[in-house]
Amino acid sequence: MKRRPSTEATAAWIRLMRVQSRVLDAVEQDLKKAGFPPLAWYDALLELSRAPSGEMRPVELEKQMLIPQYSTSRLIDRLVDEGLAARRECKIDKRGQFVEITEAGRELQKRMWSAYSAAIEKHVGSKLSDADASKLCGLLDRLGCSCAEARAAAAKDGVPTR
Repeated sequence: MKRRPSTEATAAWIRLMRVQSRVLDAVEQDLKKAGFPPLAWYDALLELSRAPSGEMRPVELEKQMLIPQYSTSRLIDRLVDEGLAARRECKIDKRGQFVEITEAGRELQKRMWSAYSAAIEKHVGSKLSDADASKLCGLLDRLGCSCAEARAAAAKDGVPTR
C-alpha cells in the first residue's frame, strides 16, 4: 500500500492552493483597477518578448505559460485582435505558424509591469522579509519550482528582482 500524505503535508497543500488563488485574484484585481487586461496577457507578452526573435509557436507559448491549449488559442486570438501580437506562417512548414509580439505588445507589457510589480510588492514583498522570500523559494524549489530560473529570466529582461 502506498504511503498517504501526512496531516502536515495535506495542510501545506491546502494552504499553498488557497494562498496561490487569493494572491492571484488580488493581483488580477489590482491590474484591473489600474485599467489593464488580465495577467495572462502580461505573461504571454512577456514570454513572447523573451523569445530570441520575439516569436514562438503557439505550442511553445502554451508550454511556457502552463495553460490548456484552448485557453492559449483564445488568448492568442485576443492579443492578435488588439494588435499586441501577430500570426505569421512558418516559411519552412507552411502548416505551422508563429505568434510574434508587436511593438504595441511590447509597450503594453512594459506599462503593465509598473502595476504588476506594485501588486507583487503589496501582496507578497510587503509581507515577507528578503530572507523569508529566499527561504520560500528554497521550499518551492524542493516542490519543483525553480526560483533561480525565474530570477535569471527576470534579470535577462531587466526586470528588477529582490
